[in-house]
Amino acid sequence: MGRIKLTTHNSQLTTRTGLLPGTFDPFTIELDALVRRALNIVDELFIAIGINTEKRTMLSLEERMERIATLYKDEPRIHVVSYEGLTTDFAQSIGAQCIIRGVRNTIDFEYERNIADVNRMLTGIDTLLLISEAQYAAISSSMVRELAHFGKDISKYLP
Repeated sequence: MGRIKLTTHNSQLTTRTGLLPGTFDPFTIELDALVRRALNIVDELFIAIGINTEKRTMLSLEERMERIATLYKDEPRIHVVSYEGLTTDFAQSIGAQCIIRGVRNTIDFEYERNIADVNRMLTGIDTLLLISEAQYAAISSSMVRELAHFGKDISKYLP
């Protein structure tokens, strides 16, 4: 058998930067599983909390940032940030090659596909849709907020 020699045309390695945008109110175990899978695809990951003054949140921006940063304090490839404006503008500002989004069901898929198409038209940045793991498919931040509103224990839905 012959040997195959692999060569590269560029001796510099490129860092693959991903952006995971969202409100993350709260940051659930489904999102944590998504982050851990994304780290197998990208070299660095920006978890970016979008600031939407019209959206009523359960947790303040500072609380959300602190909780997520604490969760990943030992992972230097993760950066927890906030941003205002269009996600694509922020993605370009950090040099992201892709936007990462989770998809739990066909409703999520249709919604995310439309946004991904517009984002790609605006900037050329692709969106990677990761299918939720089956055991987390029913978990959403809005569902957890609803349970918390009615005084239910939500700890099993949080990392």
